[in-house]
Amino acid sequence: MGKFILDSQFAPAGDQPQAIKHITQFIRNGAQYTTLVGVTGSGKTYTMANIIAHLNIPTLIMTHNKTLAAQLYSEFRGFFPKNHVEYFISHFDYYQPEAYIPRRDLFIEKDSSINEDLERLRLSATTSLLAYDDIIVVASVSANYGLGNPAEYLTMIHKFEIGQEEPQKSLLLKLVDMGYTRNDTIFERGNFRVNGEVIDIFPAYNEREFIRIEFFGDEIERMSVFDSLERTALTQLESFVLYAANQFIVGAQRLERAIKDIESELEYRLEEFIAQDKHIEYQRLKTRTEFDLEMIKESGICKGIENYARHLTGKKAGETPYSLLDYFEQKGKPYLLIVDESHVSLPQFGGMYAGDRSRKEVLVEYGFRLPSALDNRPLRFDEFITKAPHFLFVSATPAQRELELSQAHIAEQIIRPTGLLDPLYEVRDTDNAVLDLYDEIKARIAKNQRVLITTLTKKMAEELSKYYAEFGIKVRYMHSDIDAIERNHLIRALRLGEFDVLIGINLLREGLDLPEVSLIAIMDADKEGFLRSETSLIQTMGRAARNVEGKVILYAKKITSSMQRAFEITDYRRAKQEAFNKQHNITPKSVQRNVEQELKIESSGLSRLYEKGSKKIPKSERESIIKDLNVKMHQAAKALEFEEAARLRDEIARIRTM
Repeated sequence: MGKFILDSQFAPAGDQPQAIKHITQFIRNGAQYTTLVGVTGSGKTYTMANIIAHLNIPTLIMTHNKTLAAQLYSEFRGFFPKNHVEYFISHFDYYQPEAYIPRRDLFIEKDSSINEDLERLRLSATTSLLAYDDIIVVASVSANYGLGNPAEYLTMIHKFEIGQEEPQKSLLLKLVDMGYTRNDTIFERGNFRVNGEVIDIFPAYNEREFIRIEFFGDEIERMSVFDSLERTALTQLESFVLYAANQFIVGAQRLERAIKDIESELEYRLEEFIAQDKHIEYQRLKTRTEFDLEMIKESGICKGIENYARHLTGKKAGETPYSLLDYFEQKGKPYLLIVDESHVSLPQFGGMYAGDRSRKEVLVEYGFRLPSALDNRPLRFDEFITKAPHFLFVSATPAQRELELSQAHIAEQIIRPTGLLDPLYEVRDTDNAVLDLYDEIKARIAKNQRVLITTLTKKMAEELSKYYAEFGIKVRYMHSDIDAIERNHLIRALRLGEFDVLIGINLLREGLDLPEVSLIAIMDADKEGFLRSETSLIQTMGRAARNVEGKVILYAKKITSSMQRAFEITDYRRAKQEAFNKQHNITPKSVQRNVEQELKIESSGLSRLYEKGSKKIPKSERESIIKDLNVKMHQAAKALEFEEAARLRDEIARIRTM
């Protein structure tokens, strides 16, 4: 087994050594469920990395949203530069699932926009899982959704070696069976091209490198890795293993069997509709399914092929579908599944199945899909929670579910190596809260510090933003109507000091690392509910724990039970950190973290045209601008700035139309 090599200039400190020791020991002793209770700023990610290095087993890290997944992916690539760290999230930039609304007789066709970079990263994750042992996959909830059979996927690999006899015709047919497309003109990922006795193959999971195979007759004479942009040879190969172009590709025998199974199910379902006198449903299902079958027979794939996953994978009705977790199981060795921010992630994992099932039951009932489409689904929570041999739940505020599952296998990480304390807190009356907070904001701005304000409604966030702006405060608001890219820009702009106050709702809780923030104001803190629960209050207050002057003001008319419990936990953690600091003579210091600079569009031609307000760019200048933006897009993707890369890609598409 490959060894995980942790690269860090720091050694574990504070509570980290004992947390690493206890969790590692629990798992080695066979515990299926363990929990790490770690306060904000205590270095939970570094502790997770050390646990992985100590256990030396493949690891899947799951969290509840793409932003946190991207952050973790970046951090773990830094911790394990010599190992295989992969990224697996939804490959859709936009996804509208197919649905039917009976009362309006409205069918909504599936609509989606696939992000090619994310699709490549998903393929890279599954191929690396089957090829390497020293692997860490950082994933979103997408890991719980259905994939192809990993055992079948393994049969669809092809190994090349120097001196191997490989008739060109049979090789080209094999490449087509593996999902690759011949394109001698435009050569992109997932393509192959032929030039005499030379075949170029661009693996679907590679970013820039393609493989050139040179023949002498039917014998492989030379194999080289080429850079697709510079068209230069990078290295020579003695052997090479090619994986299929997508996870749903199956062999000819399995495909033939699947087609027969689909035809049998269709025949049976059509008979049911006739017996029920449902002629419209009969015609819908017959037309759609027969069209899909024709596509599958001709090309091995069709739009919405995932709806036939049960037949393609050989599963029985109701059986647990294959998912990314099965690619870990395919190795036949123990692995670790870390659930980050488990108090949010686990409820989200548990809620996926019901919504998916409800939508598809309507499609099946009204003849838009076969009943087997119901088995193209995410894992149910009971399937997920028993799937892995070892779970590690990580949270500052684990829910009762995690604590009950872990029982005695719980480790605390309260001490911060930086010596930072949990923030001071103060409860103030809601009367005149807005004016009172204005004075506090001015004091923080004078120190070049930032302020977060949490409200209960979007309207209040917007109105409060307008109010403070009228007084000259640089303020912005953020809520669910703000898209993901704009949210990232807002956070970065706040850290850079482009504005001083950010107002939001629950978007300001998990996963934000904002050391510049020294004050958090919680409006209507006594309104019990999801946004003002014990967990939410602790998480929100924790955002101020990265600044030595961190403080939280809770505006309320009374102290609720949730507020009281949050205060008790904060006091306990603060006292423990103070005792540690005194014992080790530590002076608390604010966290120092460089702000990742946004990539800017620096093309002078583009800037000049924008200034002139031109709607049409000359072709010569347009191509120059697109070339420049392409370089920047690849730089952004390489730097893990996926949102910025997506923005640049969209900008390129827009400029092509100008």
